[in-house]
Amino acid sequence: MVRWKPGAADRLRSAALELFHERGFEQTTAADIAEAAGVTERTFFRHYSDKREVLFGGQDSLRQLFVDGVAGAPAEWSAAAIVEHVVQSIESYFDADHRSSSRVRQAVIDANPGLQERELLKMASLARATAVAFGERGVPEPQATLAAESGVTVFGVAYRQWIADEEESSFAAIVGEVFGELRAVTKG
Repeated sequence: MVRWKPGAADRLRSAALELFHERGFEQTTAADIAEAAGVTERTFFRHYSDKREVLFGGQDSLRQLFVDGVAGAPAEWSAAAIVEHVVQSIESYFDADHRSSSRVRQAVIDANPGLQERELLKMASLARATAVAFGERGVPEPQATLAAESGVTVFGVAYRQWIADEEESSFAAIVGEVFGELRAVTKG
């Protein structure tokens, strides 16, 4: 008899999102998630330090994509060109296969003030790390912070549009439109 099935982290995430959506975040325990995923609670804690990490576990990877994108951009690019390229290039992180689960994730966060606060902290941390990466490239302040904050803001606006009901455009297409809107705002 097979005791171990691969894909436990994905099953845990899927089960958690379903339970959070059905019962609410506060009413769902790690034990509930583990049971729904067909694993032990111990297995849950091998993959996630707590149930919030099911929702926010990818933040380190996302931050690294931003930082690496800034660091790896051609030397002759402006901060504006770099940040637009970086936000455009993370489309693989937000492919169409993940849109449905991203919608559920955001609905769970929107329903819980503590999770909303965590999301804001995540975005602030992303902006700080990106600003540091710009500084390491030699971009002076306040340009480094402005570029980073603008990129993270565009990312957030684009993400909200991407998960909107009935939305079918790619993440990259939406990012392009939002950067166009930002350019229109800053021309005035």
